[in-house]
Amino acid sequence: MADSGALTLAALGGSGLGVIGLAGAMGVGLVFLQAAHAKLRHRELLAGVIANYRLLPAALVAPAALLLAPAELVIAIGLLLGGNMLAAGAAIMLLLIFAAAMGVNIARGRREIDCGCGRSQLRQPLSWLLVTRNIVLAALLVPQLFPAAPRTTADLAIAFAGGLAVFVIVQLFNAIGALAASPLAAQRR
Repeated sequence: MADSGALTLAALGGSGLGVIGLAGAMGVGLVFLQAAHAKLRHRELLAGVIANYRLLPAALVAPAALLLAPAELVIAIGLLLGGNMLAAGAAIMLLLIFAAAMGVNIARGRREIDCGCGRSQLRQPLSWLLVTRNIVLAALLVPQLFPAAPRTTADLAIAFAGGLAVFVIVQLFNAIGALAASPLAAQRR
């Protein structure tokens, strides 16, 4: 029998919170998978994107660029395979680091740099909306940090659909943000 004092999802909000957490893990896992794929496809650009944030010493930019895409890929796989606590914790940490890096640069007045969020064909200058997006994605993963009750087939189906919805919403958010920042949109203002 489980320890009655243990903090579980059932104690916090039942299986619904577990399904939300799993949906978040699947959606964020797809986001990380896409980001890792884009970074691996455009490896030669990643060091420049990281350097442009002006947060790391020059000697750490190349190692960070070398490790970031594989780290995102490993996190994506962990999230997509059920969102274990380690993958969720690593994803939360990385999302919050990215949010902080964007926030620091926005505060410095450096909004014009590209966030490096994944889709290289959709340039996204830094904004508080991107910071908020990362914080919301991190929050979706918090339920995965707690032990979950066994999931039913219906729970898995709902979580899968919810994860796809999260991914599609993030893609729409990114596309709209990139289009709003495009030169064509600026000409219409």
